[in-house]
Amino acid sequence: MNVFDPSHSAVHKTANDYQLEDQVGYKLRLASQRHLEIFSRHLPDMTPTQFSILVRLRDVGEVSQNQLGRLVAMDAATTKGVISRLIDRGLVQSRQDGADLRRLQISLTLEGQKKVQAAIDQARVITKETTENLTKRELARLLTLLDKL
Repeated sequence: MNVFDPSHSAVHKTANDYQLEDQVGYKLRLASQRHLEIFSRHLPDMTPTQFSILVRLRDVGEVSQNQLGRLVAMDAATTKGVISRLIDRGLVQSRQDGADLRRLQISLTLEGQKKVQAAIDQARVITKETTENLTKRELARLLTLLDKL
């Protein structure tokens, strides 16, 4: 038997050999669902994308809407929608850039600054609850592996 015979490769296994529970995407989705449930329990009035925007603004200060989207790894349309909802809630504000009137500069309002600090306090609890079954070493390894994906 030739060990390089393509009929013996993993690609050619039968459908019966496929176990959904063993698939990376399935496990990531389950972990994500669990984390989102914990997140929404602790921060019911904020989505994870809103949280990301608020934390980045806290970190970098005023920034263009396009740059903010890149900083949180969101496409332009999603970023615009999230910012619009945060403006409606009085947590962020926008202004036209003096040098380029097509560019919007986004920053936290005073209320947004208060909200993001309280949310970060809750985010620490969320992370602890999400990862409570992991040792510190396992958590460090998980974060390293996720970065590789």
